[in-house]
Amino acid sequence: MLGRGGSLRVGGNQNNLIGVPPMKAFDTALITGASLGIGLELTRQAAKDHRRLILVARSAASLGELKRALESDARYDGVKVDVVAMDLARLDAPQELFAAVTALGAEVETLVNNAGYGLYGRFLELDAKDDAKMLLLNMIALTEITRLFARGMAARRRGRILNVASTAAFQPGPLMATYFATKAYVLSFSEALGSELRDANVTVTALCPGPTRSGFQERAQMAGSRILKLGMMDAEAVAAQGWKGLTRGKPVVITGAANRLLVNALRLMPRAWVTRVSRFVSERKTA
Repeated sequence: MLGRGGSLRVGGNQNNLIGVPPMKAFDTALITGASLGIGLELTRQAAKDHRRLILVARSAASLGELKRALESDARYDGVKVDVVAMDLARLDAPQELFAAVTALGAEVETLVNNAGYGLYGRFLELDAKDDAKMLLLNMIALTEITRLFARGMAARRRGRILNVASTAAFQPGPLMATYFATKAYVLSFSEALGSELRDANVTVTALCPGPTRSGFQERAQMAGSRILKLGMMDAEAVAAQGWKGLTRGKPVVITGAANRLLVNALRLMPRAWVTRVSRFVSERKTA
């Protein structure tokens, strides 16, 4: 059902492709996990290049505040913002989201799958329901949302997709085993889909940030982990690099020179070493 102010409450290295208009000509962007961290900064990037945004997050209040801020900001040249308050960690959520966007009369030309979170701890000690919900959001919801909206993009021969993965995608992650595995899935899926959609003039970009200042660490309960002492990028810088890569149709964007060096080093190390190093930096420092 449509609410006031365009809101909606729902239950439960490659150059630009030939024939694809420059980003300034694109009209509508759909962004999940839009209200915090990297998602919020990607939303601000999108507002510079699109005339309409459809923003998705769990909190209707946060989305309402963001809508008002964007629409009243002269930097964004009168962008129109619609919001959908929805928990995407449900099996029927992608179809509900697609129906909601269809009801708004929008044709999504840029899709940003940012919604996701991590869980910290030994696999056998994690709550199984919490773990399953994370797997559902990070992989299944992302996949189905992409499927639903990419069909229209391919038919119109026009579109760009950004899936937020992580440098975690390039290594196993003891103490965050299932989270790292979900990001490996996102990277592999994005690269494969990008190949399939190339002839349809639709690009797929996997954004792979390293540790980033956002609400992620708090939600994952990572306090004390050594990885947080190794230096983190600002979400704004991550989003700017990711958006630049999206507009250029790059298949993979690893943000930050240090992270790119790390990923290249991991490819040269024996896998057993990679796992040991990954566990060491993930462990909590002892007194």
